[in-house]
Amino acid sequence: MKPSEIRILSPKEIQAKLADLRQEKMNLRFQTVSGELTDFSRVKEVRRDIARMETILREMELKIEQEGEA
Repeated sequence: MKPSEIRILSPKEIQAKLADLRQEKMNLRFQTVSGELTDFSRVKEVRRDIARMETILREMELKIEQEGEA
């Protein structure tokens, strides 16, 4: 997912998608170990998507904190 697409989502939606991606990452790891995985680039994509979502979620949290202090 692109960062602009993630920023449109609410924090709850991002959390839900994060849970899905973490589940997919675990499944991909199992497939890798068992030798079933053929598209190894998907592991990298999922890992980066998780990082993007966590970063944007943290940005949203910091923005809310800043607005509360101001």
